[in-house]
Parts: sequence; C-alpha cells; structure tokens
Amino acid sequence: MPALRRRRSLLGALVVLASLLMFGNLLAVEAYLRSGYAPDSAPQGVRPFGAVPAAIHTGGPVIDLSGARARTYRLPARTIVLTFDDGPDPVWTPRVLDVLRRHRVPGTFFVLGTQVIRNPAVARRIVGEGHEIGVHTFTHAKESTLPAWLRSLERSATLGAVAHTTGRSARLYRPPYSSLVDAVADTDMPGLREAGRQGYRTVLNDLDSEDWRRPGTAEILRHATPQDGAGAIVLMHDAGGDRSQTVAALDLLIPRLRERGYRFTTVSAALAGVVPPANPAATTAESARGWALVGMVRSADLTLRLLDVLLFAAGSLILARTALLLPLAVGQARRRRSASWSWGRPVTDPVSIVVPAFNEATTIGPAVRSLALSAHPGVEVVVVDDASTDATGDVVRGLGLGNVRVIRVPSGGKAAALNAGVAFARHDLIVMVDADTLVEPDAVHRLVQPFADPSVGAVSGNVKVGNRHGLLGTWQHIEYVIGFNLDRRLYDRLGCIPTVPGALGAFRRRALTEAGGLPVDTLAEDTDLTIAVQRAGWRVVFEDVARAWTEAPTGLRQLWRQRFRWSFGTMQALWKHRRAVVEPGRSGRFGRRGLLLIALFTVLLPLLAPLLDIMALYGFAVLGHREAGLAWLAMTAVQTVTAVVAFRLDHEPLHPLWTLPLQQVAYRQLMYLVLIHSALTALTGRRQRWQKLRRVGGVAVPAGTGR
Repeated sequence: MPALRRRRSLLGALVVLASLLMFGNLLAVEAYLRSGYAPDSAPQGVRPFGAVPAAIHTGGPVIDLSGARARTYRLPARTIVLTFDDGPDPVWTPRVLDVLRRHRVPGTFFVLGTQVIRNPAVARRIVGEGHEIGVHTFTHAKESTLPAWLRSLERSATLGAVAHTTGRSARLYRPPYSSLVDAVADTDMPGLREAGRQGYRTVLNDLDSEDWRRPGTAEILRHATPQDGAGAIVLMHDAGGDRSQTVAALDLLIPRLRERGYRFTTVSAALAGVVPPANPAATTAESARGWALVGMVRSADLTLRLLDVLLFAAGSLILARTALLLPLAVGQARRRRSASWSWGRPVTDPVSIVVPAFNEATTIGPAVRSLALSAHPGVEVVVVDDASTDATGDVVRGLGLGNVRVIRVPSGGKAAALNAGVAFARHDLIVMVDADTLVEPDAVHRLVQPFADPSVGAVSGNVKVGNRHGLLGTWQHIEYVIGFNLDRRLYDRLGCIPTVPGALGAFRRRALTEAGGLPVDTLAEDTDLTIAVQRAGWRVVFEDVARAWTEAPTGLRQLWRQRFRWSFGTMQALWKHRRAVVEPGRSGRFGRRGLLLIALFTVLLPLLAPLLDIMALYGFAVLGHREAGLAWLAMTAVQTVTAVVAFRLDHEPLHPLWTLPLQQVAYRQLMYLVLIHSALTALTGRRQRWQKLRRVGGVAVPAGTGR
C-alpha cells in the first residue's frame, strides 16, 4: 500500500507538472502571438549593403533566389499590382475587398499567420474572390533579428495557416519592414535566400503609398501613382490600425489610373511564365501542419480569454471580500470591546479539556501544564494517547498534576481520539486543544464565556503562531492574523464561521451530540464538525480574547502536508454538506448563506488570487502592459490596508508586514500549488489518511504581544 500511495502521489505530481508546463507553453505562445510591430516602412537605422548582389539593387521588385544566381523581374509598362500587407483584418480588409470588387480589380494580399487564424472567413473571402495571397510571416517579426530556425518557422507557420484555412498553398513572400529593392541590406540576405530555397518568390515594391503614416487621401494617391507609364507594384495596408484613408484613396486611384491606360492584375498573372502560380492547391502535409497550428493558437487565445475572466473574478472577489471585511470585522471588534458588551452572566461551569496526542513527547508537557494551570475554576484535562510509540503518556504522568488524566486508546486518528476524550470527559463544556499548543492562563475562562448565550453551541479561540522566527514563520504569522482571525471576525458577524480550530475551540456536549460527534471521514474534522454544528441550528462565535499559541510547520515539506490536509479536508467538508444548500429550516438557511461564502472566500478566492501575480508579471514583463503592474500594485495596496487593520485588531506589532509583498509573490504561489494538488486529488475521489507533522517544540509566547 505505501508503494501504491507513492506511485499515486508521483502520478499526481506529474499531472500537476504537466498541467503547469502546458499552461506555461500556452502563455508563451500567446505572448509571441501578441508581440507588437511597427509599420513596414519604419526607419531601419544604418545597414550594410556590401554583400547584396548587384542584380538585386539594380533589378525589379520580384526576386528569385531559388538558384545560384539572383534573378529579378519588373512589371510590364502600364501594369499595376496592388498589394496589401498585415491583414486580414476583420474591419478593413472587407472594405478593401468591397472596393476591389466594385471596380473588378484583383489584388495580392500578404497576410500574417496570426491574422489568418483569427479571421479565417476574411482569408477565405480573399481567395474566393480571385485575389492572390502571400506570406508576410506569422507575427510580423523583423527577420534580421531572428535565428534561422525561427525565420523558417515564421514562414511555414503562415503557410500552414493559409493552407488549413483556404485550402491553398502560398508561393509569394514579402518580409516585414521591406521597401524598395535598393533598401535590401546584408542582414536581409540570409532570410531572402532561405525563402528562395523553400520555393518562395520574394515580392518587394516599386511604390510605397505611405498609407501607414495616414498622411491624407491626397498624399496616398500621390505616392501610389507611377510616373511616365511605368509598371509598378504598389504597397498598401489593409490592417494595422485605421485604414479609412487607404480605402478612400483606393477608390479614387483605380479609376484614375485606368483613365491613363493602366491595367490591374496580380503578381503571378503579370509575370506568367517566369513566376509560378501563387496559390496552388495545398498539400496534405501543409494542411495537417496548419490544422495543428490553428488548434494551438486557438487554445492559447482561449486560455488567455479564460484567464481574463478568472482574473476579473479574482479581482471582484478580493474587492467584495474587502468591502465586507473591513466594515463588518472592524464593527465586530468594536462591538465586542465596548464597555457595554456582555455575553450574559459569567460562566463558571466546570470544563473538560480534551487533548489528542500521538507521539507528542516533545510538546505535550508545556501544553498540558498551561491547560492544567488555567485560571478557570473546575478544569479537568483529558489527554488521549492515540497509541503513541514514544513517551507521550509518561511525560504527562510525570507532570504530577492532579486534574490531568491520560487515556490510552487504540490507533484511530485524531477524530477518533477526540470522540474518545469527549466520552471520558466529566463535564458538559468541552474544550479541545492540540498537543503542541500553549494557552494563556485566562484563555479557557474567556473561551467559555459566550456559552452564557444559550444559542451558542461552539466557540472559536484566537490561535496565533508561536514560532515566528525565520521568514517562513513570519509568513505563517501574517497568514494566521489576516487569513484566519480577521476572516473569523467577518464570518462571526455573518453567522457562518467555517472552522473552530483544533488548536483552541469549545463546544457544548449537546451541540456535539446533535452534530454527530467528531467526523472520521474527512481530513478537516474541525471544519466538518463546525459546519455540522451550525446545520444543527447552533450559533458558532469567535472569542478573540481567548488566545493560544501553536507550532507552525518549520519546513516546506511539513507546511505542504499541513496545508494539503486543510484544503483537501475543506473541500471534502463542503462536498459532504452540499445538500444544506437546498434543505429547509435551519440547515438550509446556513447552507445558502454560509456554504456559499465559505466556498467563495475560503476555496475559490485562494485558488484564483495567485492569478493576480501571474498575469501582472505576464502582462508587464512579456506583453509590456504597464497597466498590469499598476493593477498588481493597487491590489497589493488593498491587501496591505487589510493587513494593517487585521494586525491592529489583534494588537500585533506591524513590523512583520515588511515581508508582505514578498509573501504575496512567493508564499502565495506555494499555497496555489497546494490547492491545485488538493483539487486534483479531490477530483480523483481518492481517500487520504491523516498525516502527522513533525514537532520541534519551538512554541513561545512572543514578547510585546500583550494587550
């Protein structure tokens, strides 16, 4: 069985790793697809020209580098080829096509692979209406800055997108940022030669309309009009921004040039016999590559859209939680601390304190001593030794305390031990304390005071981290104060506390009986029991002045095991009590209010919150969106304000909060991985065993924490 569990754990880890790698790959693809680009004719700086063949600089705009010698071709006189770059665009390409159809003029469109995938209907219309389509790379990358493999991938990916979308191949190629032949530089030649060897004919231009500058219709017409009857390949754009000037100029240019005797055609038609057909039928291999590529790109797009939705949900939940938390938690604290507040008559009824213990020899002595010397009258301490293999029982008996009993039971786990302790307890007020926890002298007395209200069935104490040394201890201290105690104030005010912590909690025996006792079928028995008590109609409240100091995990492995148990157990408990949402009566009232808030703020929000960090980093560093960084800073500011309020309400010094930004980046990501692990484990339906944490006995009440 241990080997089987190890194999399952390994399989789960591999699933998590594979999911993260796939997620990262999709984000990387999306980042590459969204890389911005400058206009084709943007200044290129100083460029060398010594290695460019003279035939290119003195030749025509159509270049054939498929052989050893460079060949170039010019258009015949009074022949115009209208070319359009950077599309297809869902808005402007159809308007350009409308103009061409109205004037019955063909064009040649040099497309980006990303745009073809995202606008397939427009790409099909280009081919369906008899226009030529050529390759303009996948992302409009500057070829001279790319390695050879990526240059080839840019072209082949675009070819695949065209083939899958239109059923046609593409044999014409125009590199981004190209212009006239005399602008071809040494750095351009490797890419042009590669394209030639792959069977492409490179098409530059004779005239640049400069429509990318949006200089006005008249200027575009002037730049696009050839002189002295010469043939020309004219560069225009059907994407990359507002192309209304291009559309207007095109509608005037065509009839004006026709009046001067010009004919309009495509590249391959104008140079038939020396340039092969531009769009033969696509091969099976080209279409298959395109199919895979389109699927990947659409998955990446869908992933980012989904992340946007989840990010909006996370931000909304954080703001909603903050909007509820600050006024309600602060109001709860002020109300309880007002001079007029009272639970009722002082509760002096005797109390039984149940301490479950399994191999706790290191910590059990100080814990039991702090309980036995409690200021509350009539305290008995029942230590349930859950078949420990160390000296746990001997340590307790060696204390020589008259109000302490040790009961040894067969091994059955923490919940079974607690049930045994409750059965042996003599009194009707039951306090449960973990064996690694130190309580303040008046903590038990303060903890049971809410039982003056007969509607109260359970009370949560204020549990604090007692080993705060080191960065990990500090982060857990912050988490306890903000994530646990401040939330308990909110849930107290709303009447739906999700968990009475095992480290310090009190119950009426009757409430325990009506709830069915400590459940043994979930890992988070404290959460399961707390929900059951409230479903039975009892109130659960938070008493912040009853304080205890518990030992937090000192290593990442121990922390992972603890938080996995908590998160997995919470999911189990929510699923177990899901019918409360539709039940009538007191159980239904709690279910429709409490379970919804617990699911949103205790499970869903912690699961989504790290997206703020991931998407902020992704947007700021990868996509260059400064707004993403500002949004992250805004959320961090909100959380910092919440943290300050939480620390003030708990009378804690603020100096640990200097680590809060780092905690948000590092610690929260670890919790995110734990939640993923828990969710995947829950989805598989696998049962989990209780996992004992290693204790080192490092709990101490920090100085300066008094009221």
